[in-house]
Amino acid sequence: MKKTVVTVVGKDSVGIIAKVCTYLANNSVNILDISQTIVDGFFNMMMIVDVAECSKDFETFSHELEQIGEEMGCIIKAQREDIFDSMHRI
Repeated sequence: MKKTVVTVVGKDSVGIIAKVCTYLANNSVNILDISQTIVDGFFNMMMIVDVAECSKDFETFSHELEQIGEEMGCIIKAQREDIFDSMHRI
């Protein structure tokens, strides 16, 4: 298992979850956990995904998610779990 943290932040609009999840499914990425909220019109989602079976290398995967975000007016970031943990360790 190769866990990755995916975050999505932006103005709420129809289809954000559908577009992100469709991309993940099309690339054999399994969603392990998901949390999303909408506060005063702003959408925020955090996902833990398993990229072990992903059909693309991590850089391509991350870049394509960023492009999807740009198309929707959101910011999408993918961070490997080990790097995410290191960045947020005190």
